[in-house]
Amino acid sequence: MPFGIDNIMKSDISSCNNAAQLKRLIDKYFDTIKGEYHLEQKPLKSNKDNAETIEHKVWDREPEPATLSGLALALGFNSRQEFQDHVQHGRFSQAIKQGILRVEASYEAHLHQNTTGAMFALKSMGWSEKHEQASTNTETENTLKVEIVNSGPPPADSEKDVKL
Repeated sequence: MPFGIDNIMKSDISSCNNAAQLKRLIDKYFDTIKGEYHLEQKPLKSNKDNAETIEHKVWDREPEPATLSGLALALGFNSRQEFQDHVQHGRFSQAIKQGILRVEASYEAHLHQNTTGAMFALKSMGWSEKHEQASTNTETENTLKVEIVNSGPPPADSEKDVKL
C-alpha cells in the first residue's frame, strides 16, 4: 500500500456528517498523492570557483498516481464492491462521484502524452477508425472481365524437357 494513502486512512467515510466533510477527505487524498518535497541549493558544476547555485527539488515522498482503489482506501472502504455500493446508493454519492471524476481526469491528462493514448480516448468516446461510406439505395453491379493471354511456350514438365 502506498505510504501516502496509509497516512490518510485514519479517517473514513463513516466519520463524515455531511458532503462537505467528505469532499475534504477527497481533497486530502489528492493533496497527499502529490507527494512532498523541499528545495535545496546546489552549486553549478560549470565553474567551481563561482558561487552561483540553482534551486533543486528533493522529494521526501514521491508523487503517486490517482487511482480508484487509492481513493476508496483513503475514504475507508474495505473492498471495491463496498465502494461501488456506496457510489450507487450512499448518502453522499455525489461527492464520491466527483472524486471518481477527478481520478478519470487524471488518467485522461496522461492519455495525451502520446498518440496511442489520444486514439484510445477517441475510441472510448465513440470515434471509429473505419471509413464509412454513405450507402445509396441503388446498387450497381461491377463485373471485371479477365482474359488470359499466352505469352511464350508452355512451361516444361521437368528439367529433362528443358532445351538450352
